Amino acid sequence: MNKQFFDDLANKITSTLPPAPGGIKNELEQSIRNILHNAFDKMDLVTREDFEVQSAVLQKTRIKLELLEKKLAELEQQFDIK
Repeated sequence: MNKQFFDDLANKITSTLPPAPGGIKNELEQSIRNILHNAFDKMDLVTREDFEVQSAVLQKTRIKLELLEKKLAELEQQFDIK
């Protein structure tokens, strides 16, 4: 996750809070940002880009597996193997 994501989320959360003196609001926003960052770090998340790459690899692997299964079935039929 990038820094902008946490900044935006922290801003949205603090904007829902009642007005507070400037210094407290900034400290609270920084604390929320840190809490969010730590919580997301503990989760084993992947980026959308990494997910898309792995999805493409999986799709290619499935296609290859289907072709190999088809070839195997043809060979089994050809040699009358069961």
